[in-house]
Order: sequence, then structure tokens, then C-alpha cells
Amino acid sequence: MNRRANLIAIGVFIAALIGVFVLSPHNRQRLQSAFLGIVSPFLKKGSEVDSRWKSYRAGLKKLDELEAENQRLKVDNDQLRATNQALRGVEAENIRIKSALGYQGGSPFTLVPAHVIGRSPSNWWSTIVIDKGSVDLVQEEMAVVTPDGLVGKVVNLSEHSSSVLLLSDENCKVAGTVEGTKEQGIVRVEVRGQRTSNSIQPTMTLNFLTRFAPLRAGQKVFTSGAGTIYPPGILIGQIVEFKSRELDGQAIIEPSVDIAALSDVFVITGMKGATKSL
Repeated sequence: MNRRANLIAIGVFIAALIGVFVLSPHNRQRLQSAFLGIVSPFLKKGSEVDSRWKSYRAGLKKLDELEAENQRLKVDNDQLRATNQALRGVEAENIRIKSALGYQGGSPFTLVPAHVIGRSPSNWWSTIVIDKGSVDLVQEEMAVVTPDGLVGKVVNLSEHSSSVLLLSDENCKVAGTVEGTKEQGIVRVEVRGQRTSNSIQPTMTLNFLTRFAPLRAGQKVFTSGAGTIYPPGILIGQIVEFKSRELDGQAIIEPSVDIAALSDVFVITGMKGATKSL
């Protein structure tokens, strides 16, 4: 059955082909026109589909290019941000070094610069270790400062390193005086279960003040010079609040030094221009 249908189809095709050649030119042209009229909508539709397909492929290519370009821009932006952050860090470091050098040059004290090389998380507010020791003329009980103010004092040392007891430790007591007044007292720290935390600074107070001292928030507190460890005039901090108690007055102090973020300090080894007695 299929073979017979194929033979019929071939016969029709051959007859049509012969008919095309035996027709007169005029009839042949008419036949061609009729045939084109029949197939032209299909050809037109096929051309539109082909154009759409090419446009779609071109759009996909452009989308891929845009995505690749967007990815490159993201990478470039990340690199620029990293570079900018690094430059900011370098700038901040330069400012810090210039400030430290300016402080060292203008200070009335003989200073030994030191870098913090150790700090225990369990004693964050108690001690730090610095990279200067006895070979650098550092001695126990010497005061330690930054350009912002008092840090603490040296308590233990070796040839090339020292331990510094911080102002925020309850065992570090400093005689202080309030600017513009005759009020003097002892700066000490109250520890209330915050010793092991490196994010919450222990409360620092100035005690044994006059009960009704006319003190106000913002007044600065300096070392008074009482004793032999801390020279007078070193900034300790500023008053946050004053409380009148039963027997005396007490001021809560905010330290001038960011004790939680110490990196570089100075050890006071003497006064500039001072001569040692023989």
C-alpha cells in the first residue's frame, strides 16, 4: 500500500514537472505566480521566525556580555574599596605617628616609646605587656602615658619587656586634682563583676572630695603629684557626675585614654633637662 502511494506521488511530481516545461511561457508565469501566492505567506512567516530567533540569540549574547561586564565592575569596585580602606589605614597610622612624635618632642618628660605586645583577655583591664625593659632604662614604678593622658605604671620588667598595671585596675590608685579648684582625692576603680569583659570598662571614681564641692560634668582631672610615681599635671580624665555622700564627695570619671584599644605608649623615665646628683 505504501509502495503504491509512493509511486502515485512520484508520478504526479513527474507529470507536474513535464507540464511546467510544456506549458507556454504565459501559462508558466501564471502558474509560478499562483504557486508563489500560495507559499509566500509561509515564506514570510518563516522569515519572521528566523529574524526573531536571530534577535533572541543576539539579545542573549548582549545579556551575557552585560552580566560579564557587571561582574567585572563588581570585582573592580571591591578592589577599589579594599585599596581605599588600606589607604585610610595608612593615613590614620601616619596621623597617629605624627601625633606621637609631636607629643614626644613637646613633652617636658623624657619618654621611652613602647609598643603593646601582650594583653590577656581574662585581665583585659588589668595589665598590658610592652616591648621595652631594663636595657631601655625602664624601671619599676615608672609612669606610663599616651598623648591623651595617663595609662598606668610599670610593675614588672625584664631586659626587653615590661608589665604595666593599668589605671583601670583596682590596685592602681592615683592622687588626682580637679582643674580650677583645690579639690583633691584618690582615683580608683570599682569592680562589679566586669573584670573579665573587654567591652565594658570598670567604673573609675575620684574619692575623698569635699562633700558639697561645686564640681560639674566636663571638668578635667589631673595627677596632683602627690607621691613619687606620677608627676603632676598628667591628664587622667574628666568628670561625668558628682555625688555628695554622707562623709565626702565622689566624682565618676571618664578616662581620657581609650584603655581598651592601647597600641603605643610612652614610659616616663625622667624630666627633660634634669641632672642626676652624684
